[in-house]
Amino acid sequence: MEYDLNITRIPAIDGRTVAERDRADFHPKSFIYHNGRKLLPGEYGCYRSHLLALQQFVASGDKMAIIMEDDVELNERLIPRAIAAMECVNGARLVKLVNHRLVGFKPISETAENDVVGRCMHGPQGSAACYIVNRKAAKKLLIALKPMLLPYDVALERGWSTGVETFATLENIADFSPYRSDTTIGKRVHYRAVKRHFLLRATAHWFRTCDQLQRWRYAIKVKRETGVSTIEH
Repeated sequence: MEYDLNITRIPAIDGRTVAERDRADFHPKSFIYHNGRKLLPGEYGCYRSHLLALQQFVASGDKMAIIMEDDVELNERLIPRAIAAMECVNGARLVKLVNHRLVGFKPISETAENDVVGRCMHGPQGSAACYIVNRKAAKKLLIALKPMLLPYDVALERGWSTGVETFATLENIADFSPYRSDTTIGKRVHYRAVKRHFLLRATAHWFRTCDQLQRWRYAIKVKRETGVSTIEH
């Protein structure tokens, strides 16, 4: 009650129940062009579920929201640390609170809760399991993430494309539950089964190369673009 929070459970969408012809905001050829493989049903379900969560957040009129997947465990410091992370950066913003990997992390600012917020020189970072977003950013995401060209977790962190100032915390603020393995979209064998031949993935390789160059630029120019104060080491 200290933070006057409203907790809303969003029923997830099972991508396996949506026929390929009924997938809204999705073009199979465009997805294959950008990823070099076909879409897994669970990826579509994840995408639609997160967009639904963003839509309900915008409709609520609240200023900001923490969007969490069901395999993330709450802890008593999550709320103050997440809010502090948002308050130390400016603009229409999003801060990822959980990441699978942080390679070439560029620290930008330190929060009132002593967490370090920054951006990564390399990616994708992986996971859209837990992030905090403000209202203006959510509105932008609902437009920028349509149609679905990439898996949701990859698309979410591409602030240079979405127009949302996107950051990550150096340390994960939340942990995964022991049941995480039961909620994964797919295993390596499933992703391999839908991959095209190496030579047929040339468009995906080119896209990733260009995307990496944009990621570097986005991380390097963060001070000028966001107006936040960098921290010294």
